[in-house]
Amino acid sequence: MSAVLIRPLLTEKNTKLQEKHQYAFEVSRDSNKIEISREIEKRFKVKVKSVRTVVVKGKLIATLTKRGRFEGRRPDRKKAIVTLKEGFTIDLLETA
Repeated sequence: MSAVLIRPLLTEKNTKLQEKHQYAFEVSRDSNKIEISREIEKRFKVKVKSVRTVVVKGKLIATLTKRGRFEGRRPDRKKAIVTLKEGFTIDLLETA
């Protein structure tokens, strides 16, 4: 079985979400909300209120070279936005 959590997502938008006790993580494509919730609770010792997931499609990448144009795609990825119960926080800069 692959690891459920890949890495925390530290962006300006996700930093603003932390004021509402919401944290964003990149997770494996085959994980579900229950597995994500259990992994967050186990790893950070917090209580999870809810989990929202979204699959982000990979962008199309084109490169021009002497031999012509080559096209490819970045891989698809899955993000999870985890809402914690009141009184619980995660320090992502310490654990990242």
